[in-house]
Amino acid sequence: MPVLVASDLDRTLIYSAAALALTMPDARAPRLLCVEVHEARPLSFMTETAAQLLTDLGDTALFMPTTTRTRKQYQRINLPGPAPKYAICANGGHLLVDGVTDADWHTGVQARLADECAPLDEIREHLLRTADPVWVRKHRVAEDLFAYLVVERELLPEEWVKELAAWAENRGWTVSLQGRKIYAVPKPLTKSAAVREVARRTGAELTLAAGDSLLDADLLLAADRGWRPGHGELAETDWTAPQISALPERGVLAGERITREFLKAARESTAGLRG
Repeated sequence: MPVLVASDLDRTLIYSAAALALTMPDARAPRLLCVEVHEARPLSFMTETAAQLLTDLGDTALFMPTTTRTRKQYQRINLPGPAPKYAICANGGHLLVDGVTDADWHTGVQARLADECAPLDEIREHLLRTADPVWVRKHRVAEDLFAYLVVERELLPEEWVKELAAWAENRGWTVSLQGRKIYAVPKPLTKSAAVREVARRTGAELTLAAGDSLLDADLLLAADRGWRPGHGELAETDWTAPQISALPERGVLAGERITREFLKAARESTAGLRG
C-alpha cells in the first residue's frame, strides 16, 4: 500500500466510558461498538460509523495502530477491519509484525535508552518518593521501558505535575498527563521512529497520523498530514503545525471524524497515483 496510516488509539480512535462524557448528552449519543473487553467488562468504544470507515480504510491503506499501551493491553483491543500487519506498542518500544515483536527493533530501542537518558529505576524511585498516596491509585512500569501513575484527577496538584515535568526534562524524560494517567517516558522512546521504520519497510509514499497527547506530537510532526481532536493535551495548549488539522470535534465523534479524514486522504492519494 502506498499510504501508511499511523493512529494513536485511546482518546483518539477509541474511547473509554469515562471519555465518552467529552462528547454530548446521552439523549444525542451515537450508536457505539465495543472494541475492548477486559475481565468481562466493556472498556473501549467507537461509533458504528467509525467502525465502518475503519473497515473501508483497511481496503485502501496500511492501517497501523500506534499506541503507548503495552503489548498485553493492546492485544485486548478488537478493531474492525483487516488485522493490522504492523502495530506499534509501548510508545515505539515494540514494533509488532503480524502480532509478533520485532526483536532487532526492540534491542535497538534499549540501546538508545541506555545511551541517551537517565535509567528507569531513577525515575520510578522519584515517583514513589514524591507522589502522594492521597491521590495515587496505582504505580506501574510498562514493558521495563517507562513508568506511569493512575491518579484521582480531582485531587492531583497541578504544581506537582509541573515540577515532575521540569525534573524529568533534565534527565531526558517527558511527562504526559492523559485522563487519569501520568506518564513518564524517555525522550528517545518515540512513536515517530517506529513509524519511519515501517514507512521504510513498506515503501509508503504518504504517511497520515492522528493523536491527542504530548506523546503524539512527534508522531504528528513525522507524518505528511496529521489530525488532532478538540480535546487532550495538544488541544489544551493549542498545539499545531503546518501539516496538522486541529479538529473541533471532541470525544468519540472526534474519532469518527479522524477516521473519515484518513479515508478521504487515502482515497485521494490512491486516485492521484492511478491517474
